[in-house]
Amino acid sequence: MIRSVSGLLSGFLLLATAALAAPPPSLALPPDSSAAVPPAAAATPPLEPPPGYQAPPKTLERIAQRGAIYIAHREASIPFSYTDNEGSVHGYSWELCMRIVDAVKARLNQPSIEVVPVFATSSSRIMMVESGVVDLYCGPATNTEQRARYVGFSNTYFVAGVKGLVRKDSGIRSVEDLKGRTVVTTAGTTSDGYVKGATARRNIFVNLRTARTHADAFNEVLNGKADVFVLDDILLKGLLANSSQADAYKLVILDESFGFEPYGLMFRRNDPEFKRIVDETLVGLYRSGEIERIYAKWFQSAIPPKGINLEMPMSPELKQLIKTPNDRGI
Repeated sequence: MIRSVSGLLSGFLLLATAALAAPPPSLALPPDSSAAVPPAAAATPPLEPPPGYQAPPKTLERIAQRGAIYIAHREASIPFSYTDNEGSVHGYSWELCMRIVDAVKARLNQPSIEVVPVFATSSSRIMMVESGVVDLYCGPATNTEQRARYVGFSNTYFVAGVKGLVRKDSGIRSVEDLKGRTVVTTAGTTSDGYVKGATARRNIFVNLRTARTHADAFNEVLNGKADVFVLDDILLKGLLANSSQADAYKLVILDESFGFEPYGLMFRRNDPEFKRIVDETLVGLYRSGEIERIYAKWFQSAIPPKGINLEMPMSPELKQLIKTPNDRGI
């Protein structure tokens, strides 16, 4: 059973946001920064838990107690995780997560466990997983060393290339053409890091800005507010496919890649029992060959709600990861 999340969860999300003591990943200092760990803090022995302290329940225990599993999804990350006009969730990531839900039900022997979809953004998803607002994040998320300080990652289930979306009349054909241009990325993604790295290596100055959502960034390029929108290629393809024909005709994805990103499903750190269920479910789909059917359904077939076909064959990188599954990030 799948039910909608209520306003109560939204209130809990606000409380959880205020309660988090750790900085979000976007603000985390690099490990080699002199400010990352002050000398005094480094010399201070770890604090002992207060008397009567009880560690928070593990994910499976929480699910069993509530009789529900809270799963975060995206609004428009086609074809991974997105909603239609009725609010139903679709996508490649979502289908994989439904298989994980079946495995959780079997493990707990609770077939009546409800699925509660919870909307997440690029900026909120890490906090929602870390704080326990959701049990599982089912949308595109790059497995990075920095993010792995806050959340756990599954085995890789997709590999994306980071590329730029431009207007056809922009004159931009490569990274070299970005000099003096305005580049937009989505808040909470890794794209800005790729842009900074690529332009620094070429000694190119760009005006880098962020938008709240993928749709906002897409519209900035379409309306001429920005020259380039940098994002994972498959997400750019989804945005193009879901836009009007007139808008799609004006835009093109550059051939040059800024880098490659391994996607993993996210859950709370230090929960090996739940991670084992997630990974074993994915590996089972890989070994049986069923992952090829699921992939073809979302990347090489007409998908709801508009019947678009992304016509994107499985990459050699993903084929290799299916043969030799791992959760290595970047």
